[in-house]
Amino acid sequence: MRAAVVLFPGSNSDVEMLRTLRDVVGIPTEVVWHRDAELPEGTDLVALPGGFSFGDYLRCGAIARTSPIIGAIRRHAARGGYVLGVCNGFQILTEVGLLPGALLQNIHLRFECRDVFLRAEAEGPFTERPGAVLRLPIAHAEGRYHADAATLRVLEAEERIAFRYAHADGRVDANANPNGSVDSIAGVYGGPSRNILGLMPHPERMSEPVHGCVDGKTLFTTLLKTFAASPDSSTETLPAGLGAPRPVL
Repeated sequence: MRAAVVLFPGSNSDVEMLRTLRDVVGIPTEVVWHRDAELPEGTDLVALPGGFSFGDYLRCGAIARTSPIIGAIRRHAARGGYVLGVCNGFQILTEVGLLPGALLQNIHLRFECRDVFLRAEAEGPFTERPGAVLRLPIAHAEGRYHADAATLRVLEAEERIAFRYAHADGRVDANANPNGSVDSIAGVYGGPSRNILGLMPHPERMSEPVHGCVDGKTLFTTLLKTFAASPDSSTETLPAGLGAPRPVL
């Protein structure tokens, strides 16, 4: 597996994402500037990090959607390539239409910066065990997920709600919801094979023991297992112990 982290003016979580992918999980990763028109050859995962792309002018992610790299990300996603958007990256993915819904201002109009708990709701490339509870940090002022009733019905029916805000014991209620997101939604899947994930909390900021918790690392190791099991995967970049080896063709 090979990854690319897309850097926009105003991104501020690109270093954490790069370190987690390349140094913690062991995935060869390149940084791609938003004005590039193509992804590096052989890219399997595109990560859009958190931050304030273009200063969040107009609307979070609204200007980033016009960057030349977006076309390449669309083509990558359409052919089943993995895409991960975290925080501002999630906002960008909804702005470009790769994920449904929108991220609105927190209902209490405050910036939230603290650890929260999430409950995995659906099986997918990044989530192998529905019901698992993760502790991850948030840092956002516009993290309130919103979608109309019809979209919510589709997300439920197709099991594309990836995460909900929850208590440490997995209970979901309004008291565990930090921003007023509809149905306590913290992350959603999209794409032809759930290959696109957007979520507001930061897994890359909770991926090493020094962070006090490594729950975020599980998203990336789960993706590696998914990739190892795919018919067209190779093992030239897979860390040991993360799935059965497959020959490099």
